[in-house]
Amino acid sequence: MSRPRIDPVAGADAVAATRAGGAPRETRALAVRYLLQVLTDVAPGHTVEVRVPPFGAVQAVEGPRHTRGTPPNVVEADAVTFVALATGDQPWDEAVADGRVAASGSRADLRPWLPLPWTTMEA
Repeated sequence: MSRPRIDPVAGADAVAATRAGGAPRETRALAVRYLLQVLTDVAPGHTVEVRVPPFGAVQAVEGPRHTRGTPPNVVEADAVTFVALATGDQPWDEAVADGRVAASGSRADLRPWLPLPWTTMEA
C-alpha cells in the first residue's frame, strides 16, 4: 500500500517555511516527506535507502534491488540538513565532510539528483 501523494503546493509551502527557519515540527515533517517524494520521482529505484529520521525513509536510485537485512547503500540526514541538500542550500560534499550526512555504500551519493526540482518558482 502506497502513501497518498503530497500536493505540490502544500509541499513547496512547507519547504519554503522550513528553509526560512523556525517552522513547527509538522511543517518540517511535511517538507521532508514532500522532498522524499520528489526524490523518488526523479530517481526511481530501490538501490539506495534515504533516511530522514523520524520523518521518513524511501528507496530510490536505479540499480540492484535490496530486499532483506541492512541495505548496502544508505544515506541518512536530519531534517534540516536534508532540506538544505534538497534545495541546494547545502553542498553535498560539505554535509558529508561535516558529518551531517552519513552515506555508506558505493552508490550512496545523491549529487546527480541535487538540488531537487521541488518548485517551479524560486523561493
